Amino acid sequence: MRKLVTAFIALVVLSAATMAMAAPIVMDGSTTVLPFGQAAVEQFMKENAGVKFSVSGTGTGNGFKSLADGSAQIANASRFIKDSEIKSCMDKNVYPVPFAVALDCIVPIVHKDNPVKGLSHAQLKDIYSGKVTNWKEVGGADAPIVVVGRDTSSGTYGTWQEMIMDKGEKIRVTPKAQVASSSGAMLSSVSKNKNAIGYEGMGYVNKTVKGLQVDGVSATAATARSGKYPLSRYLYMFTNGWPKGEVLDFIMYMQSDAGQKIVNGTGFVSLRELKK
Repeated sequence: MRKLVTAFIALVVLSAATMAMAAPIVMDGSTTVLPFGQAAVEQFMKENAGVKFSVSGTGTGNGFKSLADGSAQIANASRFIKDSEIKSCMDKNVYPVPFAVALDCIVPIVHKDNPVKGLSHAQLKDIYSGKVTNWKEVGGADAPIVVVGRDTSSGTYGTWQEMIMDKGEKIRVTPKAQVASSSGAMLSSVSKNKNAIGYEGMGYVNKTVKGLQVDGVSATAATARSGKYPLSRYLYMFTNGWPKGEVLDFIMYMQSDAGQKIVNGTGFVSLRELKK
């Protein structure tokens, strides 16, 4: 009987350990970070047998909510955490720690046939506030401007608001603006409408749309690292406190040369220039 009980206890302990090992590390948040975050996770799992991840992109704001309620161990973010989000986390004994993992440029995008090559900061603000409503006012065709923005849970939306719309003035986006729920939806909306303007992280800008210069500066790795491009930013991964175990291993991998090469390979900008 004693042997039977001992065997049963051993089986329970083994089952619990197996379940613990099988539990995936959950990563949620920014759709901007998603391409290289997903690619890095896949490579990390190949190199670390037994490690499992569950990755989703529900937006930066939702990523912080997932971190706060404990449903995610890593929150991807395309902006820094807000004071209100820190408070929400701390109210639940969660202490968000940021790790910069990449650089990015937010690029104004238009239809590929749009003749406009660039816009100034002031012109972008006037377009998104509704003050400028026709392309001919900024050197384009005589056609109405269709403004496309992001939903408020998007970190890219928050950065755009801070860099373009606010600047201490608290200017609101025109109520006529269309709202894209994701980076993919933004690209789709702009690529299908000759009069549309939107904005996206440089890693998402492809041949279906045309990226514009801002204040005469193009979005490149060099202008992002130097800060010369006006809409450059860091991209982050946040954890609850200083990470441990496999979460720490992954964050270190993300910041290593191997992880940074993945960042570059998905069209974003590595934190430092890498040797070829």
